[in-house]
Amino acid sequence: MLDQGNNTELPAIPAKRYFTIGEVGELCGVKPHVLRYWEQEFPALNPVKRRGNRRYYQRHDVLMIRQIRSLLYDEGFTITGARARLEGPQARLESSMSHQIVRQVRMELEEVLTLLRR
Repeated sequence: MLDQGNNTELPAIPAKRYFTIGEVGELCGVKPHVLRYWEQEFPALNPVKRRGNRRYYQRHDVLMIRQIRSLLYDEGFTITGARARLEGPQARLESSMSHQIVRQVRMELEEVLTLLRR
């Protein structure tokens, strides 16, 4: 299993639409039973369920699981504290700032692309 001390040691997330619980466990360094428990504790973590109640996680779920893992294992939050951090006003502010950064980077990449096409 992966060292729980640093998210930079986690593998890159492949360019796929859906991931099984086993794949997510490997990508996030967390066992499947822990993922199922976190689904109960964090309402925002809600994978798609299909045939036979099989869970299929999307990229945003994997990113959220990595964030939860970091809060719990790296920063020492309790489940309640991590949930409050993810749902509180600080989370909305961080999300808003992230969206702004993504928009800015996208605009810069589009400018680079137009320069390269010349």
